[in-house]
Amino acid sequence: MNSTIIIGILIPFIGTTLGSACVFFMKNEINPLVQKALLGFASGVMVAASVWSLLIPGIDMSAHMGRFAFVPGAVGIAVGMAFLYAMDKLTPHLHLNTDVPEGPHTALKKTTMLVLAVTLHNIPEGMAVGVVFAGLYTGSTQITMAGAIALSVGIAIQNFPEGAIIALPLKSAGNTKGKAFLYGTLSGIVEPVAAVLTILLSSFVIPILPYLLSFAAGAMLYVVVEELLPEASQGEHSDIATMGFAVGFIIMMILDVALG
Repeated sequence: MNSTIIIGILIPFIGTTLGSACVFFMKNEINPLVQKALLGFASGVMVAASVWSLLIPGIDMSAHMGRFAFVPGAVGIAVGMAFLYAMDKLTPHLHLNTDVPEGPHTALKKTTMLVLAVTLHNIPEGMAVGVVFAGLYTGSTQITMAGAIALSVGIAIQNFPEGAIIALPLKSAGNTKGKAFLYGTLSGIVEPVAAVLTILLSSFVIPILPYLLSFAAGAMLYVVVEELLPEASQGEHSDIATMGFAVGFIIMMILDVALG
């Protein structure tokens, strides 16, 4: 595994870490309107990444199937969404701006469940990065280094506000800046771990790569539709989230097309 690939799989984690570092130079939680814009932005990035970095390459790799080239995409999206749905039901977690936990009943602290919610979001992102770099590592797909880096940068961009959104409320809840930063950072550690595991299993991954790319896309889309957009649309001024979505989508599309 060369240094470029190592850097590539660490880029999303760096985005989360930098976002979590906001606790050291911001006194209060993010303004609710800014938070809506950031959630919308993150949603736009994830949707664009799902389409251009995952679904389209997967369909292109299935061109030999002719009119049935859609099968890996359709199956992968369905299974990816089902996987995240199951994780949602089996993992105790707490979403932003709510005191009602989801998943099995547990005695875990509110801060722990909040971190688990973000960690749950990060699983499909880590898988997406891992699948793309696994294909690049083996050299047996049409994925380019520029395209893989574009995906990592796009996810890192949306991880920055996510890191801030998780760390700042933890500080406001009474945790020290260091502890809030640590929790925020740890919420993103699953991404490089998932990416490395996927690359190590590349010999098993490559034969079903189109399905795995679509699986990651489906899981990411589940997070957007089930959690990010509803949180961004709560209360007044939901149009700010819509504008944030448009900006995030356009930026990620540009990154993928220009670099890929």
